[in-house]
Formats: sequence, C-alpha cells, structure tokens
Amino acid sequence: MRQKGFTLWFTGLPCSGKTTVADALAKDLRDRGMKVERLDGDIVRKGLTRDLGFTKEDREMNIERVTFVAKLLTRNEVAVLCTFVSPYNKIRHKSREEIGEYILVYVKASPEECAKRDVKGMWAKAKAGEIKNFTGYDDPFEDPENPEIVINTETETIEESKSKILDWLNNKGYLQN
Repeated sequence: MRQKGFTLWFTGLPCSGKTTVADALAKDLRDRGMKVERLDGDIVRKGLTRDLGFTKEDREMNIERVTFVAKLLTRNEVAVLCTFVSPYNKIRHKSREEIGEYILVYVKASPEECAKRDVKGMWAKAKAGEIKNFTGYDDPFEDPENPEIVINTETETIEESKSKILDWLNNKGYLQN
C-alpha cells in the first residue's frame, strides 16, 4: 500500500512544545515504516531562509518558502511535519490552499508557561526590550481558526499529545495498517 502524503502544520507560541511533540511523532511514524521529513523553524532559518529577518514581511516569506517545500514533499507521498510559530491566520490559510493535504495542529500553552520553558532566553530578552516584535509578547499570535487538532502541552504529556494526533491521522486514513 502506498503512503498518502500529508503535511502536519504545528503552530503555537515560541516554546509551546511544537518541536518536542513533532519530533516524538516523527520517530513514531518512521518506526511504522513511513517516509517522514521534519521542517523546523530553527533549522530552516540556517539554510533555506537564512537571508530573512523577523519582520512581518520576512516571516511571511519564510512560511511561503517552507510551504513550497512542504507541497513538493506532500505530493511525493511524504509525511511532512512543519513546526513554525506562523502567527497569522492569513498565511496559514495560504499554506493550506497551496499544500492541499494540510492538517493544522494548534499547540496550546500560555505565554507564562512558554517563558518558563525557554532555554534560549528569548522571552526574557523580549521582556527586557532586547528582541522587538516577539510573537506572544509584543507581536500578536492569532489563535488558529478551525484547527483539525488541538493539543494542550500544559495539561497533556508528550505521549498524550502524540496519541491524540495519531488517533486523528488513523481515523482519517492517513496511517498505514
């Protein structure tokens, strides 16, 4: 049986747990014999989008480029797990239209919890005025409109969040038996 390509697009505040959950899920999908690619904000910005900053326009261009890559992988029967803050509904909607097999996963956590988890000190730098336009602090994050899956990393374990996503994928026919 051929694998059906799809993109799981994880959105949420910085340090909400997008990468942690997606990495655990990617391992599980690979263990099932699936082709999986991870597109992560920090990694993509070291290569594909290293020329971009963090203005609203640059963030949109970052997501446009990632969307293009995700679309190519998806149509070639790969499970693509994208982890990007992607704070605006407009750009998430454009990604959905472009990719097609797009599943939005809203990774919920409060700004206070995200700041506690921040090993890079970005939230503290934003609070100190060292980082401007930091999403969730002095730049808005728009809660997603109609995400397919919502996980709450403040109240769920990584395993619980991962299971919720796997159940959804299985129920919608994306997982091979």
